[in-house]
Amino acid sequence: MDAFEDTARRLREAFSSGRTRPATFRMAQLEGLGRFLRENKQQLQDALAQDLRKSAFESEVSEIAMSQGEVDLALRSLRAWMKDQKVPKNLATQLDSAFIRKEPFGLVLIIAPWNYPLNLTLVPLVGAIAAGNCVVLKPSEISKSIEKILAEVLPRYLDQNCFAVALGGPEETARLLEHRFDYIFFTGSPRVGKIVMAAAAKHLTPITLELGGKNPCYVDDNCDPQTVANRLAWFRYFNTGQTCVAPDYVLCSPEMQERLVPALQNAITRFYGEDPQNSPNLGRIISQKHFKRLQGLLRCGRIAIGGQSDENNLYIAPTVLVDVQETEQVMQEEIFGPILPLLTVRSLDEAIDFINRREKPLALYAFSNNSQVVKQVLARTSSGGFCGNDGFMHMTLASLPFGGVGASGMGSYHGKFSFDTFSHHRACLLRRPGMEKINDFRYPPYSPRNLRVLLMAMEERSCSCTLL
Repeated sequence: MDAFEDTARRLREAFSSGRTRPATFRMAQLEGLGRFLRENKQQLQDALAQDLRKSAFESEVSEIAMSQGEVDLALRSLRAWMKDQKVPKNLATQLDSAFIRKEPFGLVLIIAPWNYPLNLTLVPLVGAIAAGNCVVLKPSEISKSIEKILAEVLPRYLDQNCFAVALGGPEETARLLEHRFDYIFFTGSPRVGKIVMAAAAKHLTPITLELGGKNPCYVDDNCDPQTVANRLAWFRYFNTGQTCVAPDYVLCSPEMQERLVPALQNAITRFYGEDPQNSPNLGRIISQKHFKRLQGLLRCGRIAIGGQSDENNLYIAPTVLVDVQETEQVMQEEIFGPILPLLTVRSLDEAIDFINRREKPLALYAFSNNSQVVKQVLARTSSGGFCGNDGFMHMTLASLPFGGVGASGMGSYHGKFSFDTFSHHRACLLRRPGMEKINDFRYPPYSPRNLRVLLMAMEERSCSCTLL
């Protein structure tokens, strides 16, 4: 028998019992998740350092604080989120109660990646808990230290009849996906996303896919190059470039490239010193496999900044490539490392055409002192998210949905969007059993007069009258 069978049965029985539905239960689990983050903060930071050599600053900003913020928001807002949502009625339903009820799906599977192994596991978990589901967490086996804490420590803070952690690599995940879940939430590559989606389709399971892609960054001539370079360098090399919303390439004029390259060199030196390999603020590549792939990309175009690597230390320097051709490998796949290609275009129109020829990205960035240029890029392109004159700060707002479009994913989460993602929005109408006479006009034998009355009564209107 599949080892997961007993776990799935236990969780389904707990959900069927109604255990997860009361707000008090959901809030108790969220409070446990908050305690997990507070009481194990140093251990989590140490684990992130072991997996990615992530600095305490980056761990706090992008992993721990963001997860805690989602917990706190859900605790403050849960009762309001859970309330039935009243909807407008037509004349035919004026005496009825019409509303949307947010119900849990049931047994949810969350598959998390390795690059932000805490954030991208716990933030979806917050939404699943808040919505009243039972959850199976599948952390990445690649970020081993965080996986260990999630498997051994996190369950102590949650009701183990309602939550479980599944371990293993691709084979174990494939076996897990053979089971029927009521919802699947996956974060990872488009390649694996297709596998997950195919598995979900066998059971007609609804799904959210948080994927990636090549995020463009357009830099207009009307910019201060040093300001742009500071912001570009920070969000390209944050987490050593292993960020799904990092800019994957820059489009600018040849003149701006000449100004931008020395500004980027200045920013990299200020951020990471003359020898970035010794900087405590720059992490490492997650594995030998990813290191080898990135090393191959360094052969594309011409190295203008950086390019050094150390396989024993899984180190790749913050790198800028110029003279890159669209056909080269670095432009065919998501880089997911500290490498930034610069491509030149002759105009804004050419940049927009370039972006629109490719798959829709998870994020898109535009820099210009002219707000009309930024607005043009926003209006004439499509992406999961957009940020003008900065990078990935849109992700810090729980009031904005985070998700992709097309090849970069489907569905969204963060804040209330997480609660909505993990909730079935059930359409409800409650009608009184009496007063049957007012329904006569909709019953056979039909007549043109009754049809006119029914159509008029079915028109939606904000009418406070209570009589037909």
